[in-house]
Amino acid sequence: MKLDKNKRWFVPLLFSIFIISLFLPFNNRITADEKTDEINELYKDNALLGIPKNLPQRFFYDSGVDIPYPKEGVKGIYTAAHNFVGKERKHVLKILDQTKLNALVLDVKDDSGFITLPLKGLQSKYAKQNTRDFIPDTKKMMKTLEKHQVYPIARIVVFKDTILANERPDLSFKNADGSLWTSGGGDSFVSPFKKEIWDYNVDVAIAAAKAGFKEIQFDYVRFPEGFETFSNRLYYDTEGYSEETDGIQQRVEAVTDFVAYAHKKLQPYGVKVGVDIFGYAATIPEAPGIGQNFSKISNNVDVISSMIYPSHWGLSYFGIENPDLHPYELVQSYMVVENQVLSALDNPPISRPWLQDFTASYLGPGRYLEYGPEEVSLQIQALREAGVNEYLLWNVQNSYSTEADY
Repeated sequence: MKLDKNKRWFVPLLFSIFIISLFLPFNNRITADEKTDEINELYKDNALLGIPKNLPQRFFYDSGVDIPYPKEGVKGIYTAAHNFVGKERKHVLKILDQTKLNALVLDVKDDSGFITLPLKGLQSKYAKQNTRDFIPDTKKMMKTLEKHQVYPIARIVVFKDTILANERPDLSFKNADGSLWTSGGGDSFVSPFKKEIWDYNVDVAIAAAKAGFKEIQFDYVRFPEGFETFSNRLYYDTEGYSEETDGIQQRVEAVTDFVAYAHKKLQPYGVKVGVDIFGYAATIPEAPGIGQNFSKISNNVDVISSMIYPSHWGLSYFGIENPDLHPYELVQSYMVVENQVLSALDNPPISRPWLQDFTASYLGPGRYLEYGPEEVSLQIQALREAGVNEYLLWNVQNSYSTEADY
């Protein structure tokens, strides 16, 4: 395949920019926004050109925040934005400083749909309406993370967005009487078929990258759980996805297309793009209701983070009765499956699973363990033995097991 005559100048232009930039003094180089615009312009209409993976960092947007990817791999913890202020921020940083943990997953757009901190350059009108500055000063926070060399990951909850669904029911799913569909817990989702939703979340992600986050982690990249059982009672627009395609494939296409779209849009900003995904999605061809196909999503991201908390598996999954009681065996069994799936891909992403550092007492007597350093260490050991060196820990109260073997 050959480049069109009118587009052949793109390749020498890129090479020329690279050579010239090597000799320019830093203070004379183009601004970060100009640089990003130039790369976007170069590639936007050129299907034959892709942004090279090894393109020097000077060609990407420069946020001014210098936090490199951890040499020993990402070993991170999660915190909600409202749990990363005042004394809680000091508490979280102390955990990171005193252990081998080195990364922080922070809610930038949370489970309700609120944007949790001020971000410059957001174009979407929804961002203006839905921002609740739980963290009042983004720049100061990023400088603190830079000082402690904590790798910052922006968690952006995509299609679970109760706030936006209530503001714009036409972007969501409606019942036969015209009312907004809600889950048993009172949550609502916006539709993955809606490109307007894609652009909103990508806009938030770009603003987070400009603020200094080094990685974007999209969560709730899916339809509501059990959607296949009640979707025929709901009213919604599939917006361009063929009515001739069965519902399962419609959902898989929409979810996969969003991930591919977001990854491409974020390339000029030099951030890694990851997706949180249900662990069971790796064990089946595709999750029929929620639209998650593990292989297709993995093909379009830099990082895949399976949620493999032992407490979240059904009784006797992998032949393990009461999986929460067997953290090592559960993770070991899961990784056999995931490694098989990822090894079949031409360019597999980094595997960085979510591990359990909380106690699932809701499972009932005899079905759960009190999770602490030993249980966390056993999960990490199972990952290491499977050849995986990266992981994330989940505890909504920031009560992490500092004595675990990280």
